[in-house]
Amino acid sequence: MSIAQAMILAAGRGERMRPLTDTCPKPLLRLKGRPLMEYHLEAFGRGGFRDVVVNTAWLGEQIEDHFGHETADGVRIRYSHEGRDFGGALETAGGIARALPLLADVFWIVAGDVYMPEFLFTRAAHDQFAASGKLAHLFLVANPPHNVKGDFGLSADGLALNGPEGRHTYSTTALYRREFFAGLPAGNPQGQKLALAPMLRAAIDRGEVSAELYHGPWTDVGTPERLAALNS
Repeated sequence: MSIAQAMILAAGRGERMRPLTDTCPKPLLRLKGRPLMEYHLEAFGRGGFRDVVVNTAWLGEQIEDHFGHETADGVRIRYSHEGRDFGGALETAGGIARALPLLADVFWIVAGDVYMPEFLFTRAAHDQFAASGKLAHLFLVANPPHNVKGDFGLSADGLALNGPEGRHTYSTTALYRREFFAGLPAGNPQGQKLALAPMLRAAIDRGEVSAELYHGPWTDVGTPERLAALNS
C-alpha cells in the first residue's frame, strides 16, 4: 500500500452530538442517507488521492467495520486506532503525530465531522503548497453563528494571521508538511495528548502558514440540530 497523502480526523467523542453518538461514532452519522465521512472519502478519490489514513478512538471499530480497507471507488484506508492503543483520543496534533509514519511529506487533513460537499481536494493545490516552502496551508470559511469571533485572519499576500481583526473560521481542512510536526516524538509512541492550536499559532507568528478563503457550503456538523437542519 502506498504512503498516504490524506488523513481524516475521526477520533472525537462527539459530546455535543449526544445522545446520537452514545452508540454511533460521529463520522458514521447519516447525512442525506450516507455516513458523514463517506463524502470526504469520495472527494479524496475524485482528486486522485487514493490512500487515506483515518484515526479513531470512540467506537472506532465501527468505523473500520463499516468502511473496511478499500471503498467501492478504490480509495484505500488505513487506521490509526488511538482508542485501542491508548484508551482514548490523542487530540489533533497527537493523533497526527501518531499517524505520521503512514503519511507522505505533504498531506491533506480534514475533520470527519464537517460537511463541505463542493470542496475539491486538487493535485494543483497540493503541488502549489508543496512548492511554497510553507509548513501549513489553511482553508478558512466565513464565521458561522457558533463561532462569530473566528479563528485566524488573512493577510493581503495570503498569510494566516493571529490577532483579533478580520478573522475567519478554520474549516479543519488544510495541507501540512511533515516538517510542521518535527518537534513531536516520531510516531508518538507514548500516546501523548497534544493540541494543534498552539503549534499553529506559533507557526503563524513565524510566517510559516499560508491560507485562503473557501466560499463553498461548509457546516461543522457538531450538534443534532445542525445535522437535522442539513437533513431537512
